[in-house]
Amino acid sequence: MPTPQKTVTLTMAQALVRHLANQFIEIDGQRVRLCGGGFGIFGHGNVTCLGEALYEHRDELPLWRGQNEQSMAMAAIGYAKQKLRKRFMFATASAGPGTTNMMTAAGIAHTNRLPLLLLAGDTFQTRLPDPVLQQVEHFGDPTVSVNDGFRAVSRYFDRITHPAQIIQSLPAALQTLLDPADCGPAFIGLPQDVQGWTYDYPTAFFNERVHRIRRLSPDQREVEDAAALLKTAQRPMIIAGGGVQYSGATDALTQFAEAFNIPVVETIAGRANMLDDHALNCGPIGVTGSNSANALAEQADVIVAIGTRLQDFTTGSWTAFDGDARFISLNAARHDAGKHRSVAVVGDAKRAIEQLQAAVGTYSSPDAWTDKAATERRDWQVYVDGNILPGNRPASYAQAIGAANRLCHRNDRVVAAAGGLPAEVTANWRTKSIGSVDVEFGFSCMGYEISGGWGARIAQMETDPDNDTIVFIGDGSYMMLNSDIYSSVLSANKLIIIVCDNGGFAVINKLQNNSGNVSFNNLIKDCRIDGEPFAVDFEAHARSMGANAETIDGMAAFDDAFARAKASSKTYVIVMQVDAFDGWTQEGHTWWEFGIPGVSNRDAVNQARADAATARQHQRRGI
Repeated sequence: MPTPQKTVTLTMAQALVRHLANQFIEIDGQRVRLCGGGFGIFGHGNVTCLGEALYEHRDELPLWRGQNEQSMAMAAIGYAKQKLRKRFMFATASAGPGTTNMMTAAGIAHTNRLPLLLLAGDTFQTRLPDPVLQQVEHFGDPTVSVNDGFRAVSRYFDRITHPAQIIQSLPAALQTLLDPADCGPAFIGLPQDVQGWTYDYPTAFFNERVHRIRRLSPDQREVEDAAALLKTAQRPMIIAGGGVQYSGATDALTQFAEAFNIPVVETIAGRANMLDDHALNCGPIGVTGSNSANALAEQADVIVAIGTRLQDFTTGSWTAFDGDARFISLNAARHDAGKHRSVAVVGDAKRAIEQLQAAVGTYSSPDAWTDKAATERRDWQVYVDGNILPGNRPASYAQAIGAANRLCHRNDRVVAAAGGLPAEVTANWRTKSIGSVDVEFGFSCMGYEISGGWGARIAQMETDPDNDTIVFIGDGSYMMLNSDIYSSVLSANKLIIIVCDNGGFAVINKLQNNSGNVSFNNLIKDCRIDGEPFAVDFEAHARSMGANAETIDGMAAFDDAFARAKASSKTYVIVMQVDAFDGWTQEGHTWWEFGIPGVSNRDAVNQARADAATARQHQRRGI
């Protein structure tokens, strides 16, 4: 007879946490825990059982107390980005609104293909005490809870209804978090009663395991097809996305570009794939791009897209390219590799680049094309020089970005998110070190900046504590989600936060005006208010949460303020007003499709609709 398995009696929550604490990964020759810890706000749905289990493993899995469930999960995302998807953190919330607060963050992780483990409270499996506090009843289906809403924003979803299920569910969730093609949020619903139920778990379930990120080699026939197409190119271009960094393929990308003398442009997620001073780095592409990259995109005949999902801000809603251009897409995910009739090379970016380089052989881009790329690159650099230069004009995003860029250490990390700053950082930040830029613009989520910066700083402190995480945030995003200033002070994870106050949601006001509409409900002065608009005292607010802070009057005071922020031992907030109307980067934009009224009483709106119809004629139609 077979020998029975050795077992240990534990609660489901205890088993989950013990298993998680015994998972490891090897990074650069060092064995570290796969999970870097987590963020938690406790309530009745997770404190008594999951909280008890986390307390027993508080040294192996450090738990940080956040101020908002959404921001905690965002911090976990910032951590995962900094760790290049090789490590992750979890976020846990109680049942009901605590859990649903995390849904926005799950959308960020899903969109951007980032690992995030969500451990969420849920209603009682027995249903005996129903209806319970924070339960949303579904009259026709008692199996449904609000947690089912996460199915749309999860790569892996499960609700544990028996303690034995965690034996299969948790390893499956971890494999999702580690898979280059399917990476994204894993959601595990934990009913309050089931968390405390016991089971005789196999002791082997808690053996230490060392994980590795899978590197899939592409099919050789796909590589050969791609090589044959690339060798026909007269005007080739490479679009480098975030997948290049996650694969550890930045060196391979540079070698590939140099071998064939092909200009490289970057997506928003792919910013900092190449150093700014590399001769083949021709800038960011798309709606928030550069004249140099977009000029090349218009004429390129073969485009090698590496590790990018080709979202609309990259493609100019698919108007950025010549209608006859051909795409070669190198991507771990077949869904992304096959977009727009691409010659797909499905596999790990690093291996795909290396194999494609070997298959291409001795090809070189024509001199006339590389000369054009060099000219476009030089002209864009001249434009940025002038754009970031303070002068006899109001302070702008670009000036603040340029000054911080000039003064920061090469290994400092910059974090920004939705609003006007993604475009301004993407266009004006000059990369000093590989992988040093995090612009959250996949899900375009305002409020990520400070929370994501906090998570990035926790990751940075593990390996590079002497350098800084620099957060750019507008006043609108600051008002949405700022409480992790307090978190960063409490946890001694210093941030440098630059608050650029333009009096409201100025970038959407700009879009509103550019589409022929009048300013309405975006700038504070244009909202429904009773009395005169007034400025928020961001400095006093930041100080009230324990940070050091100061307000400066224009760019003349920026350098000294930034030096004080650098010298500070705790989070430092610099507040400055910037121009809401004329301070935008004016160059480098492709067309972007957005909704315009089919009929309007305003001539300007009707003209905008006619202009959009003209632009749409250049739109590629995918299949």
